[in-house]
Amino acid sequence: MKAILIGGAQSGTGKTLLTLGLLRALARRGLRVQPFKCGPDYIDTGWHQAVSGIPSHNLDAYMLESSTLNGLFNRHMSGADIGIIEGVMGLYDGLGSDGDRCSSASLAKQLRVPVILVIDGKAVSTSAAAVVLGFKQFDPAVNIAGVIINRVSSENHFNLIKTAILRYCNVPVLGYLPPLPDWNLPSRHLGLIPARESERGQTQWEQLADGVEQHIDLDRLLALAECRPDGGRLPALPGHERYSRLTLALADDEAFNFYYPDNLRMLQDIGVRIIRFSPLHDRVLPPCQMIYLGGGFPEMFPTQLADNRPMRQALLRAGQNGAAIYAECGGLMYLGAALIVQDGTSYPMVGLLQGFSRMTQGLKRFGYCEGRSLSDNLLAGRGETLRGHEFHHSEYITDETPLFRMSKTAANGDVHQWAGGYGGGNIFASYLHVHFYQRPAMVKRWLDLGCAQL
Repeated sequence: MKAILIGGAQSGTGKTLLTLGLLRALARRGLRVQPFKCGPDYIDTGWHQAVSGIPSHNLDAYMLESSTLNGLFNRHMSGADIGIIEGVMGLYDGLGSDGDRCSSASLAKQLRVPVILVIDGKAVSTSAAAVVLGFKQFDPAVNIAGVIINRVSSENHFNLIKTAILRYCNVPVLGYLPPLPDWNLPSRHLGLIPARESERGQTQWEQLADGVEQHIDLDRLLALAECRPDGGRLPALPGHERYSRLTLALADDEAFNFYYPDNLRMLQDIGVRIIRFSPLHDRVLPPCQMIYLGGGFPEMFPTQLADNRPMRQALLRAGQNGAAIYAECGGLMYLGAALIVQDGTSYPMVGLLQGFSRMTQGLKRFGYCEGRSLSDNLLAGRGETLRGHEFHHSEYITDETPLFRMSKTAANGDVHQWAGGYGGGNIFASYLHVHFYQRPAMVKRWLDLGCAQL
């Protein structure tokens, strides 16, 4: 099996841009390239799919047991010629200050995948070797198989850095990317803008791939890409003949598009029929027993969401009539009574929940956390826990009784707690993004509530 992990010396070194260029350049060679992302990021995976045409999958060691993560990796790699895993933050940046937990490096060790380290070459020469040597020696169990240098000003500059790395580190230098001013991926408050909102066309992807082909030794990279992951094992999925009669309406447009592909495939493997709809553009909700409202950017489209009154009313009726509705982050914001944007303007939303969301100047929650269920609900029984990730620039204000007690342990051991999860009965909405494969039984509760609508 062939796979590599693109790890950065730090955030902002160009991991995403390099990953996109490699995906397109290797695909042009006739290879089937399977993209992955370390951790919970939805936006980078969207860019991967836009370039490769293949769904990119999240490899999340916080939400998934090792055996499950390895099992999913191997399933997605079946039929692929090479896997490209984009790392998260810096190579050793993990949960808190533990570089061996939920970091790109720990994932590389778990999957036995070689690392291609990306470093920033701007305004540096021999000192780049000190960076590489430090990363190499920090954990000798991490196989740093090669280095690629980003933002190199000239061929002479590249050769200067390359010579120093070979002299002091004995690590292959596979090439570089020159400054690409036309390829600064657009961003806003939650990071990069999703690929589906971008106007970049196929010609620009080809130009990026041309740059990768010109400046990076892809033959050497492919030769270094041997990996030996353990097989792993996937947990059993809920099964019942009634589930094949269920239809799930999936919100999928510019405002709502944050979904783990493994979550959707699990539902399909169980037998659920998925029909996509747009809260922005459609006036009619598809006939269904279940509804999934994922995360995204409803705050970027408040006028369109508010003006689409027929859809808001259709969702309100569906919830009131017992449809099993699960909403994450942006979906929570949409199901509330109103969305208040930063200038103070309030826009009416669906109104299934007695509360409203309000945009804030900074992040309200960021990172991994878990929730303990305070009562039986759509995803968990009382006392059960869910692990997930929160990342939002809004707060939800309500007098409703919360369904979960959320908690996060800081690097210094302090435990931070807050309320989360609202609805009850046939509705569950929270800021928490979850991976269903952490415990497929959570989906069974949702399915069974859907079956009550048959």
